[in-house]
Amino acid sequence: MKIGILGSGDVAKALSSGFLKFGHEVVMGTRTTSKLGDWAREHPTARFGSFGDAARFGGLIVLAVKGSAANEALRLAGPEHLAGKPVMDVTNPIADAPPVNGVIKFFTSQNESLMERLQKEFPEARFVKAFNSVGNAFMVSPQFKGGKPTMFICGNDDTARKIVAGIVDQFGWEVADMGKAEAARAIEPLCMLWCIPGFLRNDWAHAFKMLT
Repeated sequence: MKIGILGSGDVAKALSSGFLKFGHEVVMGTRTTSKLGDWAREHPTARFGSFGDAARFGGLIVLAVKGSAANEALRLAGPEHLAGKPVMDVTNPIADAPPVNGVIKFFTSQNESLMERLQKEFPEARFVKAFNSVGNAFMVSPQFKGGKPTMFICGNDDTARKIVAGIVDQFGWEVADMGKAEAARAIEPLCMLWCIPGFLRNDWAHAFKMLT
């Protein structure tokens, strides 16, 4: 697939590495290519450009920026370049505030997710929430003693969810499809839960598993 990555931080680099590992073509959209340094040299087949370049290129768009910058990144990408395309949304609505007893703060409420806000703002894009509930070190080919972890996804478009589910499976995860966009109200707070052991005990090596 042709993948357009919006972002160039640690999450964007981890996912881009995964896409390249499995033979996809990647254009990373960034405003500061200089900070990619070693990563760019280690991945010579990756290409770089503006957010608009990445969005034009990608058949699948990956939104991998800070939650507070998500709206701006999508506007820079150009709504016309997102129309009809699946947008894998890995963002979380983390507020600029310190955690309290290990619990981070969100700038959304319990009855509205960031992905729902973005879907309303960019109605022609087909958002799918994924990869927001684990650290970037485990996003691709995770290895845990407890077996294959579960990645929860959701989004309004059935075809877009199937496309993202295929990527999730390829990256070594079990897929749990939670349905429409409202499910992001439950999936996004998994980020809060995932972070608590990290802030309290410096334990970041874990993931979620759904048992049936």
